[in-house]
Amino acid sequence: MKVAVLGAAGGIGQALALLLKNNLPAGSALSLYDIAPVTPGVAADLSHIPTAVEVVGFGGEDPTPALEGADIVLISAGVARKPGMDRADLFNVNAGIVKNLIEKVATTCPNACVGIITNPVNTTVAIAAEVLKKAGVYDKNKLFGITTLDVIRAETFVAQAKGLNVADVNVPVIGGHSGVTILPLLSQVEGVSFSDEEIEKMTHRIQNAGTEVVEAKAGGGSATLSMGQAACRFALSLVKAMEGETDVVECTYVEGGSEHAQFFAQPVLLGKNGVDKVLPYGELSAFEEKAMNEMLDTLKGDIDKGIEFVK
Repeated sequence: MKVAVLGAAGGIGQALALLLKNNLPAGSALSLYDIAPVTPGVAADLSHIPTAVEVVGFGGEDPTPALEGADIVLISAGVARKPGMDRADLFNVNAGIVKNLIEKVATTCPNACVGIITNPVNTTVAIAAEVLKKAGVYDKNKLFGITTLDVIRAETFVAQAKGLNVADVNVPVIGGHSGVTILPLLSQVEGVSFSDEEIEKMTHRIQNAGTEVVEAKAGGGSATLSMGQAACRFALSLVKAMEGETDVVECTYVEGGSEHAQFFAQPVLLGKNGVDKVLPYGELSAFEEKAMNEMLDTLKGDIDKGIEFVK
């Protein structure tokens, strides 16, 4: 299995590359790319870690050498969020970066599974889909918005609040990957109950956890380490499924499984070719139903923005 990380010299990219070097199956290859000239050095640094995962790095304008033969492409390239910015503020810079990189994916490794990390994910995934469609290589089962960070935050916060072992906590998170479009299904967490006030506070914290990190870093960055962990979790699940393991389920932002919007995050059964099946997310509480209805216009607007950008 060859995994390419685009944006590998950034805060998320380096964290993700380190985790993949330590956790990919033996014999895997890790291919790193960033426009920054330091990228071959990042690869050299990682190559000194004693695991059976080969690492190579490429810097400069053209990601093609890093993409050749890739089975999975993870895109974290772009600018980070700063205090006072929301994910929509990132659009003008990151939309163009994602468009250019996906054009290279379309010509170099069109059959690869692609995971988009670059924010705003609600929009950048739609951009990627339109670019792949224009190139005639779009497969909706192979394009993912990685929303796993919302899931691991939800699992962490619930475990802390309820005194649980976080390994035993499972919180489905549906919708999108910014603000009100992030909808944790707290009503489905087994073995615990929440008051109405707890649900409102916990939902708000999960939706705004990225801002919590941005403000705590005081202008020094955004959520890079937790995002690296989240992207690694998703990538390793995808690797397992592509290598034939069954029953691998992750919440992820994909096309085609929802009556609500063209792209929507919900539980997905992963398989050898990416999405094996989009799973139902189950019954919603009255609070969740209301939150769902109230966020759909925002989510659809984000998607339309991405489609219009490419057109």
